[in-house]
Amino acid sequence: MPYPDRDFLLYSPTAKRLFHEVADGLPIYDYHCHLPADEIANDQRWSNLSEIWLGGDHYKWRLMRANGVDERFITGSASPEEKFQAWAATIPRALRNPIHHWTHLELQRFFGIDLLLSPETADEIWQRANERLLDEDFSARGLMKKCNVRMVGTTDDPVDSLEHHEAITNSDLGIAVRPTFRPDKVFTVDNPAVFNEWVDRLEAVTDHDITQLGDLLTAIHKRHDDFHEAGARLSDHGLDACPAVRCDDADAAIIFENARSGQAASPEDKEKFCFYLLLFLGRLDASRGWTKQLHLGPFRNTNPNGFEKIGPDSGFDTIGDFQQGPGLVNYLGALAAENALPKMVLYNINPADNYLFAAMSGAFQDGSVAGKIQFGSGWWFMDQKEGMEMQLNALSSTGLLSRFVGMLTDSRSFLSFPRHEYFRRILCNLIGSEADRGELPEDFDALADLVRHVSSENAERHFNQD
Repeated sequence: MPYPDRDFLLYSPTAKRLFHEVADGLPIYDYHCHLPADEIANDQRWSNLSEIWLGGDHYKWRLMRANGVDERFITGSASPEEKFQAWAATIPRALRNPIHHWTHLELQRFFGIDLLLSPETADEIWQRANERLLDEDFSARGLMKKCNVRMVGTTDDPVDSLEHHEAITNSDLGIAVRPTFRPDKVFTVDNPAVFNEWVDRLEAVTDHDITQLGDLLTAIHKRHDDFHEAGARLSDHGLDACPAVRCDDADAAIIFENARSGQAASPEDKEKFCFYLLLFLGRLDASRGWTKQLHLGPFRNTNPNGFEKIGPDSGFDTIGDFQQGPGLVNYLGALAAENALPKMVLYNINPADNYLFAAMSGAFQDGSVAGKIQFGSGWWFMDQKEGMEMQLNALSSTGLLSRFVGMLTDSRSFLSFPRHEYFRRILCNLIGSEADRGELPEDFDALADLVRHVSSENAERHFNQD
């Protein structure tokens, strides 16, 4: 029997019906990912399995380090085949980790390989997968079409060129590839070198001198307009926590001028400046009908040696334990008081905050848009079976699961789309098993409607507007 088998994660008759008759094959609206727009524009191809499967995937890198693999075989100078062999030796040790599931889903869905990955099967899998890479349809665009992807939201800095998005829009791809406005470096007033380099790039891309705070706001507004014209309908911020200290125009101007002259902001001044800019950015999103995403809570780059040698986004991050409530209430309340609260998705990385975020989402619904404030899907360390179930349970217990916008990949890999299948199986099992226990009505049409909306249709309605 292949692993995973046809009924993987489906433990009741109705769960199996819901997945196989309803969820399987529904269009994917992957509204938050890190796929490079240039690779989509250029229809990227890959020379070997390691390049597409291991390159940039810090989830896998963490497991290899935990398995005692030397860094040379992870991000270092080893050959692609040697790196793959090290990964093949790690996977048998990864039982009960979600990557064991994802690995074999990806082997099946993209390469047609039912073998369990191990040192004994590595050579055969390497050969068969590399042969598949030569097929005409095995390219960035080909994989997106194979998975029935209808929309992706890439992650883009306001100073990035939009040329690749323009090229995609003018192509015959037929998939909406929407840039997402993520201006995180505007908050780095505590690090003037980083801040000023970013502001200088913003000057260049907008052809606008930035010497005062008002100049900064004007330039950001211009790029927001440019992104909207390029198809953007979402923004995003990655923060420790929302700021809880408010800030007026005069204080923000002083903090900006000090940072521009090379004086680092204190922690309190950085928090004040962050609040000021977040309000401004929230107003922009609301005025355009965008959805703002807040990814809150990780400890980033915690290992000094690893960060120094390899850099960010390399597997040296972890779950943070920041206090999230006061800042969220402060920020959402300030925007709501101005009638400038945009649609929003709130993501927590610490499961201890599940009910906080779920209940917070409900407190700021205003009846103007169904599901206006979303408690986002299990993110990063939580995008696995237990994490997804906990998120779905907290959301169901405090709000409307039927309005949830569902899963996303948050990935840099074109092989990550089966994570939507993984989520849909978990969703169908949750709903179907409860129905078979009598905890939900014995109404298959109603259950199927719920599964369709959460798996696909809510995200299409929420994010794919022109």
